Amino acid sequence: MTPGKRLFDLVLAAVLAALLAPLLLILVIVLLVREGRPVFYVAERMAAPGRPFGLVKLRTMRPAPEGAAATGVTGGDKSDRMSGLHRALRRTRMDEIPQLWNVLRGEMSFVGPRPPLRVYVEAFPELYAEVLKGRPGITGLASLVFHAHEERILAACRTPEETDAAYRRRCVPRKARLDLIHARHASVCADLAIMARTLGAVLRRR
Repeated sequence: MTPGKRLFDLVLAAVLAALLAPLLLILVIVLLVREGRPVFYVAERMAAPGRPFGLVKLRTMRPAPEGAAATGVTGGDKSDRMSGLHRALRRTRMDEIPQLWNVLRGEMSFVGPRPPLRVYVEAFPELYAEVLKGRPGITGLASLVFHAHEERILAACRTPEETDAAYRRRCVPRKARLDLIHARHASVCADLAIMARTLGAVLRRR
């Protein structure tokens, strides 16, 4: 990451954190009243092979039943653990507001590959060694282009095993290809375009 991009991330994250603080407080209160504790969810993600960090989000899923596996990407097998409020937060990406903290800490950027789970980095070490040469981001080319398609693929899965297999086979290679395309053509203008298109997509979903 260049010093210029890091400075841009710091300034924008600080400004957005100040502007969105009232909204985040409202969301925390609503989640606390409607869904109970915990309100925040800290998930292990990988900034690079062998370098994990805690990605912070608003919780958009009820805790897994005792004894059930709570790992893996979210597919149709977990749909019964999401309320209407949870789905709305995911659809509008407001659950990702706390990731501004990750940006301020230098663990993420605004634009870059979405940080993957450890299990997939270990399953595809050479692929992710290339993808994660850039700092992971809140949004990116793969998120922008492939997100809705990924949701449809995984929503059709009914077991954790089916979700995992579909993600490995149908999502990981395509998302990596898009992230590597962005890495080859990365620029300030490209990042700004991705951020603007992401905002437009979020506003249309709302």
